[in-house]
Amino acid sequence: MKKFSADWVFPVSSEPIENGVVITDDTGTILAIERREQHDPASLDIRRGALVPGFVNTHCHLELSHMKGKVNTGTGLIPFITSVVTQRNASPEAIADAIEQAEAEMLAGGIVALGDISNAPDTAEVKAKGRMRYYTFIELFDFLQETGAEKAFSDWLAVYEQHAPAPGSTKALVPHAPYTVSKSLFQKINDFNEKSGITVSIHNQETPPENELFEQGSGAFYDFYGKFNISLEHFQPTGEPSIFYALEHLNPTNRTLFVHNTLTTQTDIEAAHAWSPNVFWATCPNANLYIENRLPDYRHFLDTNARLTIGTDSLTSNWQLSILEEMKTIARYQSFVPFETLLRWATLNGAQALGFDDTLGSLEVGKTPGIVLLQGLAPDFRLVAEASVRRLV
Repeated sequence: MKKFSADWVFPVSSEPIENGVVITDDTGTILAIERREQHDPASLDIRRGALVPGFVNTHCHLELSHMKGKVNTGTGLIPFITSVVTQRNASPEAIADAIEQAEAEMLAGGIVALGDISNAPDTAEVKAKGRMRYYTFIELFDFLQETGAEKAFSDWLAVYEQHAPAPGSTKALVPHAPYTVSKSLFQKINDFNEKSGITVSIHNQETPPENELFEQGSGAFYDFYGKFNISLEHFQPTGEPSIFYALEHLNPTNRTLFVHNTLTTQTDIEAAHAWSPNVFWATCPNANLYIENRLPDYRHFLDTNARLTIGTDSLTSNWQLSILEEMKTIARYQSFVPFETLLRWATLNGAQALGFDDTLGSLEVGKTPGIVLLQGLAPDFRLVAEASVRRLV
């Protein structure tokens, strides 16, 4: 049995406890949450700072870890995607080593679960070791070519079958983005994901040309597709932002995780919430700055009681894989977001989005959420640049 105590304990699912104590067994299962005065101080592992649950990273491309520093910042999404497509190849050894190092970085940074995008089986070996819980999203796209849906589905089903999740982890077939998935491919994905409890991830409204494609039938995506000899002559714009095309073709009974949402408006959020009660939103602020030099307006999400979660995207589009650094970025640029709200985004909301809240996301009796020591908070709980984390369990 272990007894951890700190200046504050943030269970997330309940109010913070000053001078709290978290008691676990040797497996990390929480046995009790109490106050320091109930214990002999000599029996406690007392730390300065705050005890919080392990972080849940809801969006990452772990398989791209070998591309750190290879793609320029600030180019916009379409040049970024072009660079990834043309530069992602590397030796299997280099890819495997980078994946191992990236996972180690996340574990050291207090991350206990990952929603990970996979277009290949490269991450399967690391995930099988079970060092954190994984939700592997096998991401499908056919570039809006209805005739390519069957082949795309078959190709990525083969990748899906090569991922064998460790106990506690899971996987699903998911659409990449509204601008890359045809109606036929959406239907195939929906048919495959008929069982209950599925989380579906989809990139959403990350760049202005995405909305322009659907609203006006014009813009930079036509040139992008043309470079790869892909025709959009058959494409019919909807006259609405891209998320409405996704809402029309996704299954509202699944948990749906919209990712990035850099341009998402309050109207868009309200429409998604009216479409389904199972909607979550993943923000990756450092990646948004890396790629597009912009951030979502988090007031839209606060004003609609949206269930926001936090991701890191990949080392191709980020300087590190740290949920704490993502929280710091939000606090730096949009400081109206309270610390306790940020913490919920980074923990319990993420666990709920991935269906992992049975064990993760909050400090509650019976859970094994990991325990992270957060140091450097300001007295009023503001998240400052000097804040750091250390994983205790």
